[in-house]
Amino acid sequence: MARVFCKNTGTFKEFQEGTMLLDIIGEFNFERPYEIIAAKVNNVAQGLKFRLYNNRDIEFLDYRTYIGRNVYCRSLCFLLYKAALDIFPNCKVVMRRPISKGFFCSIDKGDGSGLEATDIDLIKKRMSEIVAEAMPFHRHEVPIAEAIDVFRQLGHMDKVKLLETCGEVYISYYTLGGTADYYYDVLVPDAGYLKVWDLTPYRGGALLRVPDRHKPEALAPFFEQPKTFDVFSESIKWNNIMGLDNVGDVNQACLKGKATDLIEVAEALQEKKIVQIAEEIDRRYHSEQKVRIVLITGPTSSGKSTFCRRLSVQLKACGLKPISFSTDDYFVNRLDTPKLPDGSYDFDNFDTVDHVALQKDVLKLISGETVEVPEYNFVTGIREYNGKRLALEDGSVLLIEGLHALNPGLLDNIPDSAKFRIFINTITSISLDDHNCIPTSDNRLLRRIVRDFNKGAFTAQETISNWPNVRRAEVKWIYPYQEDADVLFNSAYLVEFAVLRSHAERILATVPKNCLEYSEAHRLMKFLHYFVYVSDKQIPPTSLMRYFIGG
Repeated sequence: MARVFCKNTGTFKEFQEGTMLLDIIGEFNFERPYEIIAAKVNNVAQGLKFRLYNNRDIEFLDYRTYIGRNVYCRSLCFLLYKAALDIFPNCKVVMRRPISKGFFCSIDKGDGSGLEATDIDLIKKRMSEIVAEAMPFHRHEVPIAEAIDVFRQLGHMDKVKLLETCGEVYISYYTLGGTADYYYDVLVPDAGYLKVWDLTPYRGGALLRVPDRHKPEALAPFFEQPKTFDVFSESIKWNNIMGLDNVGDVNQACLKGKATDLIEVAEALQEKKIVQIAEEIDRRYHSEQKVRIVLITGPTSSGKSTFCRRLSVQLKACGLKPISFSTDDYFVNRLDTPKLPDGSYDFDNFDTVDHVALQKDVLKLISGETVEVPEYNFVTGIREYNGKRLALEDGSVLLIEGLHALNPGLLDNIPDSAKFRIFINTITSISLDDHNCIPTSDNRLLRRIVRDFNKGAFTAQETISNWPNVRRAEVKWIYPYQEDADVLFNSAYLVEFAVLRSHAERILATVPKNCLEYSEAHRLMKFLHYFVYVSDKQIPPTSLMRYFIGG
């Protein structure tokens, strides 16, 4: 017998060895407002077909959890691929990236004709049929050579390259109605679990819409992200030019000794973009608009501070005189910081910044006055005035960097024509393979884990624990203004995960198996195994990456 402790109820029960999780959910009496679609077993994510052979701690999960959403969306991607293949047997489906509260995908029908709205309707109809049938997902654990042979025969060279370079001995792939595919983590038991979704035409491809994270019975609300899409498309274009469509391509290039070339090209492209931004600011400074203020924001670990320094250099090269300060220096005294419902400080709240004082000082600066600006003491939690004075002269532009720099309430008394807005994000353009996107948030989380640990600020466990709060704050306070930016800057690198791997693995290994954060640490370590190692010695000192990896 296997003894199970259910974290949802705080109770123990015994079951026959070999029993699936799917068959024991009903044995535990706990509130289930939404369908259970996955579980954590000893703090590791597992599918509901996982069988019990030993004593286990189990927590059942629905869509509202991070793991549950990933399992659902991953399964939904396979459903789309299966349906498209049933309708167009020679098609190629590529899941490009999460966008507009869904997943953008390109569908090449394989017959030379373009994708029409009627084609999407046919795929959508077939998806509904598979869901109604509750077609099961079957998991196959095999030696990696066998899986490589399966996908080579199917012509899926994206998966072949990935599996050939990942260094594993055994892997699991899945089948749905005889269609084989590879996903780096678990799926739902059958397609009948995938009740809420939609497929609509979107920018020459299709948008796979998914449930709302808080109300899974409804679709997540759609909103356009044209600027984000354009930045992503630009990155894809450069990936294609370099012949690097997926992680397997990057791994092969690195194994052939081309990592340095990839890093140099990535750095050159970023520098080229920064030069273009500086030249545009210079143009607007000398136009009727007379831009005097450059506002720079982005989510945590996007590279704002380093970008600010590099932009300042290029602005100087244009003949301008950049003057920088951070909204952080205008934090209210810690005792005046807004609080969350649980009584803890809400450091991400807009009212954490004394925007009245900041705007007053900025208005004085652009009117020609000299202003004493504060410096925030993070040790004492007090805003201090230590005699630091700023003044704008002819040719000066003011660079203001911070989480709330693009919030309209920050400088609402200053005309928009005097502002140039920059939003920085890690828009990860590389995918594991054609059907496995890499979430942008994983890029930033790994950066932050490495940075926090190396600087002695937080352990990996602490950073992971706080990450959901960080993400909620970003959704509320930062991302709503992304599309308002004049320019979106992508700080992601093709080889970034390969460089981060050697740093992150040893740090993630410190997370104890008996804590809640272990499930995320385990997932990230599993994810990093798909990348070959690249030494950080090849990263130049001026790189955005240096802020996170040190050196």
